[in-house]
Amino acid sequence: MRVVVNLTRCQAYAQCAFLAPEVFRMRGAEALMYDPEPDDGQRERVLRAAAACPVQAILVDHVDDREAAVESATTGPAVAVRAAAPSQTAGSPRTGWQPSPDGHDTAMEAMRRAGRIVVVGASLAGLAAAATLRREGFAGSLTMIGDEPHRPYDRPPLSKQVLDGWVPPDHTTLPLSDGLDARWLLGVPATGLDPAGKRVHLGDGGVVEYDRLLIATGARARPWFDADEAALDGVLVLRTRDDAAALRHRLAERPRRVLVIGGGFTGSEVASACRDQDLPVTLVERGPAPLVGALGGVIGAVAADLQRAHDVDLRCGVTVTRLEGDTAGRLRRAHLSDGSTVDIGVAVVALGAIRNTEWLHGSGLAVGDWGVGCDAGCRAFDVNGVVTDDVFVAGDVARFPHPLYDYQFLALEHWGNAVSQAQIAAHNMISVPAERWPHLAVPVFWSAQFGTNIKSVGVPTLADQVVIAQGSVAQRRFVAAYGYQGRLTAAVGFDQAKWLESYESLIEAGAPFPPDLRGVDEPADETPVAARLPDHRIRNRHATVSVTGHDPSERRAELLHHR
Repeated sequence: MRVVVNLTRCQAYAQCAFLAPEVFRMRGAEALMYDPEPDDGQRERVLRAAAACPVQAILVDHVDDREAAVESATTGPAVAVRAAAPSQTAGSPRTGWQPSPDGHDTAMEAMRRAGRIVVVGASLAGLAAAATLRREGFAGSLTMIGDEPHRPYDRPPLSKQVLDGWVPPDHTTLPLSDGLDARWLLGVPATGLDPAGKRVHLGDGGVVEYDRLLIATGARARPWFDADEAALDGVLVLRTRDDAAALRHRLAERPRRVLVIGGGFTGSEVASACRDQDLPVTLVERGPAPLVGALGGVIGAVAADLQRAHDVDLRCGVTVTRLEGDTAGRLRRAHLSDGSTVDIGVAVVALGAIRNTEWLHGSGLAVGDWGVGCDAGCRAFDVNGVVTDDVFVAGDVARFPHPLYDYQFLALEHWGNAVSQAQIAAHNMISVPAERWPHLAVPVFWSAQFGTNIKSVGVPTLADQVVIAQGSVAQRRFVAAYGYQGRLTAAVGFDQAKWLESYESLIEAGAPFPPDLRGVDEPADETPVAARLPDHRIRNRHATVSVTGHDPSERRAELLHHR
């Protein structure tokens, strides 16, 4: 059997840990860990736990969450035109869609019955889209293309249950992949796209034709900048299942010290896994605190205290300038920008991700380091900013406008966004325009580190102030509310997951900042302060597009890909 817990929904009530303790475990007060592929003898206990879960976050043998898809499409800001979930009619018992006499609907009916859909990216997003397509009645051919040799697997356990040795790396496979009636092309990367001919080119020289295409190629770990140093024995990254297996093997060898380069969520979770195994660990972060890029300096300072309380050798405001190996090519030392050195046996490079868009260069789509541009209905933009009707995008690689945030374009590397956006994309791929849905879900992400469950709703980086709205920072049990120009934009909880759903509703309603929550675990000081977020607007100043032509009918955009 296979189990997935939607931790964006989980509120840490912990009934599952009582009902199936061999499968579900609590780490600290609220951090839930689980075995994604337990022995089938646990089935009855797991099913009881799933039924007892107050928020119905436990999925057994499936990953397609219909309720989440409808919520994504039908919740959000009070805009003039809101999409609604389709009602059930006699036309289709699965979707409520009913063909009409006009030719456009007839074409869509034919597409549903015998069309060719290709999903590039055998990922969480790709699998969620494929499951949605089948659930909504698509009976045509379905091809799944992935550059890894594995069926889709769940990534969050890789930095938690896998690293601590509880769950084997190959026990993270997601459910449903065997029952999709799909053609799987695994271990073969897509290398090019011909939108005019509707063809995907593959690394082995093959070509796959499509009527609808979903791009869900996600992202990969950013490697160490020096290729020779990156090749040293002991320098690792963590993104894939194979990466996790390699790192787990190294940790089991008890290295003298682990160096983590980068204090984002992945780096912090790796440091946490090391300390759980009583391994010495040094974390180097160029910013003033870990998690500062995602949560700002105020809450980053809390994360820094949390790490130091667990004996992490945390060094902020410095960078690693060089990795040194011995004569046999084994990693032995790191040199830092402050002139110090650290003797190490393993270095984990956790410097963020690179979106997998290179295969789309020259395709005429709007692609770049920032991802693949698309509208709120997941339709890809071409290079001129015009939507396409047969190419869709979902998951980490998608960059889309969100109405809640003044239509700013967001690219979200979150588990919940990958699932909900893929479901919206799949629905829209086989729906007539009048029945397409927008992707309006409020972003949610979580991280379990050092026995603490950190959970966020909204977009903290789109804020200028933060306030402790509930709880106590000293006890590391609190909710921090983020605001921009008097409006609530996000909330982050440390071991306070049960409150985040209420904040999500406030964000959707455009509630004022700071929020008025009198009588609900009020902190001693409710004064907003500057969030101290880095200014991401100045990271890349080079042009990415040039425009040619003079007459409006002749003007065209051209992408400039900087090497």
